[in-house]
Amino acid sequence: MTSGGSAGRGTRLGREVVVEQALALADADGLDALTIRRLADELGVTPMALYWHFSNKDELIDALTEHLFAQVALPEVRAGADWDTALRELQVAFVAALRPHPAVAPLARDRVLASRPGLVLAERSLGLLREAGFTAEQSAELGGYLLGAVVTLVTAEPGRAGPDDEAVRARRAALLTLSPREFPNIVEAAEPLSYCANDDAYYARGVELLIEGLRGLAGRGQPERA
Repeated sequence: MTSGGSAGRGTRLGREVVVEQALALADADGLDALTIRRLADELGVTPMALYWHFSNKDELIDALTEHLFAQVALPEVRAGADWDTALRELQVAFVAALRPHPAVAPLARDRVLASRPGLVLAERSLGLLREAGFTAEQSAELGGYLLGAVVTLVTAEPGRAGPDDEAVRARRAALLTLSPREFPNIVEAAEPLSYCANDDAYYARGVELLIEGLRGLAGRGQPERA
C-alpha cells in the first residue's frame, strides 16, 4: 500500500503532483491498482478533481510514461566520442531511470514515441545506431530490441524483494531439490537464479552484453533486407 491519502491536502493539486502520486501508487501496488478513483482516494480528493487533468486512465498512463522518460538524465553529447561509448552511457542512464519503477517500466516499450522525452531518447539512440553504420530500417529494428531488452533487464531482475522474501526462498528451495546429476549447473546456480546479490553488476553486465552485440553486428556489416 502507498502512504498517500494526504497528498492533496494542503498541497496545490497540480498535474505533476497527480502524476507523482500515480507513480508511487503503481510502484507500490502495480499498474492494475492504478485507477482514477483509487488515485483520488490517495490524494484525498474526489475523482472529479482529477478529471481536470486527465479525462480517462489512458491519458493518465500517457502522462505517467512521459514522466518516466523525463527522468532519464541524458548524457552530454561529446564531440569525437565513439558511438558505442555514447550508446552505452545512454542505456546506463535509461536503466537508472527505470530501475526504481519495475511495475511501470513495461509502459516504455509501446509509448516511447508518444511524448517529447521519449522522442528525444529514441532520436539519440537511432542517431548513434546510424553512426555505427546501420541503415534507417536496421536502426529502427535494433533500437526496438534495445528498448525491449532494457525493460526486460529491469522487470526480470531476480529476487527484487530480497533474499528472505518468501517467493525467493521457495524458488531457491525448489531449484535445490532438482537432481544434481541431471541439472548440475542449475543446482549450482540456485542462489543467483533466485536472487540478484549484486544488482549493479547485473545491470552493468546486461548493458555491456547489449552494446557488445551491437558492436559485433556493426563490425560484420548488415546487408539490406531482400
